Amino acid sequence: MKKSLRLSLLALTSITTAVLGWRMFSLWQVEELWGHLPLFFFVTAWAAIILIFWKKYTRHPKGLRWLGLATLSGVLLAAGFPPSPLTPLMFIGWVPLLMVEHEISKDQSNVGKWGLMGYTYLMFVVWNVLTTWWVGNTAFVAGIVAIWLNSLFMTVPFLVFHKTKQVFPKLGYLAFVVYWISFEWLHLNWELSWAWLNLGNAFAQFPSWVQWYEYTGTFGGTLWILLANVLFFSVFKNNSFTFSIKKSWQEQRWSLLGIPAIVLIPLAASLWMYFSQEDKGREVEVVVVQPNFEPHYQKFELPVYEQLERFLRLSAEAVTDKTAYLVWPETSFNAGNSTSLKDHAVIRQLQRWLEKYPDLQLVTGVSAYKIFEPGEQRTPQTRTEIREPDTIYWEAYNAAIQLEAYPDSIPFYVKSKLVPGPEILPYKDFFFFLKPLIDKLDGTVEGLGTQPKREAFASEYGKIAPVICYESIFGQYHAGYVQAGAEATFIMTNDGWWDNSAGHKQHLKFASLRAIETRRSIARSANVGTCAFINQRGDILQPTTYGVEAAVRGTIKLNNELTFYVIWGDLIARASLFTMGILVLNTLVRGYLKKVKPEE
Repeated sequence: MKKSLRLSLLALTSITTAVLGWRMFSLWQVEELWGHLPLFFFVTAWAAIILIFWKKYTRHPKGLRWLGLATLSGVLLAAGFPPSPLTPLMFIGWVPLLMVEHEISKDQSNVGKWGLMGYTYLMFVVWNVLTTWWVGNTAFVAGIVAIWLNSLFMTVPFLVFHKTKQVFPKLGYLAFVVYWISFEWLHLNWELSWAWLNLGNAFAQFPSWVQWYEYTGTFGGTLWILLANVLFFSVFKNNSFTFSIKKSWQEQRWSLLGIPAIVLIPLAASLWMYFSQEDKGREVEVVVVQPNFEPHYQKFELPVYEQLERFLRLSAEAVTDKTAYLVWPETSFNAGNSTSLKDHAVIRQLQRWLEKYPDLQLVTGVSAYKIFEPGEQRTPQTRTEIREPDTIYWEAYNAAIQLEAYPDSIPFYVKSKLVPGPEILPYKDFFFFLKPLIDKLDGTVEGLGTQPKREAFASEYGKIAPVICYESIFGQYHAGYVQAGAEATFIMTNDGWWDNSAGHKQHLKFASLRAIETRRSIARSANVGTCAFINQRGDILQPTTYGVEAAVRGTIKLNNELTFYVIWGDLIARASLFTMGILVLNTLVRGYLKKVKPEE
């Protein structure tokens, strides 16, 4: 590209980015949502960055080709992710990036430290931007951190695979599969968790394709995608997109047989399971409510009793004498001190309302807190407030409760998979300097309180899992509710933070995977987003319209049978972690020996 053209494009993208940024700031000033503006902002900003580093990306004779291939990989993976129906693209999405790695490995010239790292990071930024740009609607800084930091994390397993492949060429693509699965497991289980783009989540668009998740969980889908990409790459790596008639059957048999087998056999098995699967258990009637309070500027500003009026009106329109459960969304109201819930004015009002429905259970998300008594052991999430002459020590919760008209006690569950930033400062002792950023995200350095184990809310009807928002992303974590006795799942969420974007659609569809893994029916209540029922094979039923207040009545079944996945969890991930340990150790040892051998 000529310098004059590059500078012109850089000026254009920079100006466009600035205009978009100013437009978002202007809308924020008048309390209006951004819609798709963050997508265009992130795309033009990244285009400007690429143009700034254009010489680095294209200084190698194949640099422009590698730039195009890396970008293509990101686009393919984004296009294959929900809510897009182009899911089969996931089976080839990695192939262009694997081609870049293969050509850099073969190249005898020095591509410099920028090398593979630059192209790999580019690919992951493209994938993250096009798939999760909507995080910027929650908080702009959160979107920047989630996209660019997550992309950096994603480069690590790919670069380590590149190193292992150099040392053990025959084990290179085994390392690619093992390292990526291990990375996904880590991303599910550390405090910086942002596992939205785990590959197995892609099949949430078509749950009928992955009914065997009841055995493998989403890591089965990740393995399926990675193996398919490796096989497709084995065909394409010689720059030939057709099978050569000059090669013998023996030379091509694994490609000719392997690709259809790896794609079609799991698909056929799943479809057979799907059409033979029937919901099991006792049937109960459930009502889910979507009050539709916009969360950025409305929900936390309106008086609580004005909100309750809408909740109760919508509930009364849908509840019948046969309704067993009424489900309200995340943080529907503040329930006060968790040690004295019965004394809270809102809870007393709700119990009086429930007297009209003596057989009804209300399960709802709430905000709550706990004040520690003098001498009581405090947690790392403890906050301090000085009220002269005393100092108050307390802990905040995003929680769920179950109410009935005449309770002996009020079951109380504390959300324990927290969103990094707003709900928890990851590794706060190390990242203490990020306090100003956390404050801007309306979070705290202390974070929210948690509880160590999952639990199920019991009633005369059975036991249900009170899953709160982000917790519905984590397969084995969700299985913990079932191990605690849950026979169905209620998801309470607030998806309006992302505006009407792909975010709330992805979150809804991910719930289908939890239904398959555990064979538990799901009732889902969203403040803004989509309320729905999901059966035990993952079908989404009676979905509401985004941005419209609603109450929906449906039936679910309470199942007490345990799936293989509930009992054994993420076996594929654990096997990958063990294999990764062996491969990394041998890579380090062999690499060290290669360095010292010339000196001997």
